[in-house]
Amino acid sequence: MIIGPFINAGAIVFGGLIGAALGGRVPERLRTNLTMLFGLCSMCMGIVMIAKVAQMPAMILALLLGTILGELILLEQGINKLASKTKTIVEKILPNNQKKGVSHEEFLQKFVGIVILFSFSGTGIFGSMNEGLTGDSSILIVKAFLDFFTAIIFGTTLGSTIATAAIPQTVLQIALAYSAVLIIPLITPEMRADFAAAGGMLMVATGFRICGILHFQVANMLPALFIIMPISAIWLQMMG
Repeated sequence: MIIGPFINAGAIVFGGLIGAALGGRVPERLRTNLTMLFGLCSMCMGIVMIAKVAQMPAMILALLLGTILGELILLEQGINKLASKTKTIVEKILPNNQKKGVSHEEFLQKFVGIVILFSFSGTGIFGSMNEGLTGDSSILIVKAFLDFFTAIIFGTTLGSTIATAAIPQTVLQIALAYSAVLIIPLITPEMRADFAAAGGMLMVATGFRICGILHFQVANMLPALFIIMPISAIWLQMMG
């Protein structure tokens, strides 16, 4: 029975609601420092994943083609529109507890970054596939601990809307878990390493975005994750 994705989702929902309820009672210095720390952790984990790349040209090519595709279909703009509608719906159900002074643009920037961080981290993707194949949910449970505190901190500024970030994450994790039996036998170690490296690049970009250093259009880079394995396999055949 698959339970990891639901535990992870519950951690995000409860963490987001707790953070929204705490609101201004969390010191500004703590919110700022922890937000920067989460961005730093995202970058550090991404760098570790990138270091394991098997075929750098294949990974770079996938990122280039994936980003071009994402830009052409305006993927991030679509996600931003969905986030805005979600925010409106949630505020009708729950009190508007978003911190005052947070602009709509800042909300979208951080919300999209958090969705990417929750849904497309290497830990979540590997943990989902691992549970689907072995039944071991321990990796996703560990991720749930981290996501719980992340959701609390971002919930203090973005409000209860942050809890909805659990929806895309849960859908992705369940899909990966139940398809793992079909996918994993087709994946070579090189393909897995290149996939993790591509995800690592997105996590580094997300870290820059969360810290407010550079505003990468991270969502437009997401198609790279869906084409990296075929490109890695083709590159391995060509160069092997």
